[in-house]
Amino acid sequence: MVNNFWAQLEKPFFVLAPLANVTDAAFRRLIAKHSKTAGGVPYVTYTEFVSADGLVLANEEGKAKLMRDLVYTDAERPIVAQLFTATPANMEKSAALVQELGFDGIDINMGCPDRAIEKQGAGAKLITTPELAQEIIAAAKRGAPNLPVSVKTRLGYNKDSLEEWLPKLLAAEPTVVTVHARTRKEMSKVPARWERVKRAVEIRNEQGSKTLIVGNGDVKDVAHGLQLVKETGADGVMIGRGVFGTPWLFASDGKSIFSGEMNTTPTPAKTLFPSLEERLRVAVEHTKLFEELLGDIKSFAIMKKHFKAYVEGFAGAKELRMELMETTNAAQVEEVIERWLHSTTIHS
Repeated sequence: MVNNFWAQLEKPFFVLAPLANVTDAAFRRLIAKHSKTAGGVPYVTYTEFVSADGLVLANEEGKAKLMRDLVYTDAERPIVAQLFTATPANMEKSAALVQELGFDGIDINMGCPDRAIEKQGAGAKLITTPELAQEIIAAAKRGAPNLPVSVKTRLGYNKDSLEEWLPKLLAAEPTVVTVHARTRKEMSKVPARWERVKRAVEIRNEQGSKTLIVGNGDVKDVAHGLQLVKETGADGVMIGRGVFGTPWLFASDGKSIFSGEMNTTPTPAKTLFPSLEERLRVAVEHTKLFEELLGDIKSFAIMKKHFKAYVEGFAGAKELRMELMETTNAAQVEEVIERWLHSTTIHS
């Protein structure tokens, strides 16, 4: 029997997008700490995407590295492991591993446009092979019979083929389909077309499917997501780039949101932490977590994309950011930020 946590979520719900080299174990842990507050909006955590082929076929060292992407804490629940492959047998075995590891669900990546992934027939390439996509969904269900299986995909490959593609997915009965409202060809170069998410909801309803529809693309914050839900009828919203520099993104007042009392022009998410000092100290905390959990297998340069998000929108941000870009470890980051805060306090 499937333990379907999705059915227990209050709607609309939010989903933390699986972003490669962004939503790693360190950042997810930080988000859980700062977003899982009383009254916060319900949200689901996704891991970065992990190669099902690698989990099955890699040598012990390779498997060990991949398993680090699947490290999580209970504070991150409900947590879904995202996998990619074009080989049903490998999906089945990896799904069994995910269930054994205690995850709450499995998501299959059918939207990544990375050429290396597509050469394997995986990611967005599966949009061109719908029968294989259906087989992979079925394989995940066989491997993890107790977990809900979801899919993250796009409107189409070279062109928008939602009317043909989505029914094929729905026929395989995934619990959730997340629709990134762009085609593979468009990447993220054009604005997300949320009217097509609305159409996805209509297609689901026309087919009498029970699959939940989640919209994705250009969502700035919780308030923006709620507006898009209202316009499209989607069951939930996935937020990706909006979480950069805002691990407290989901820490909103759920009651005021769900009762419709929220201001129609809410304050941007970053101001949920009104103190600049607090924001910068969270950046230090993030860096320390990254070094502790992943410093031995991932490049410290990954943190620099986060520095760009944390350090913006205030006097002296550019100079501080440039200093942080020269750092090579957490101790240096803490030293630079503490020195800047001390100097700012003295001269303010």
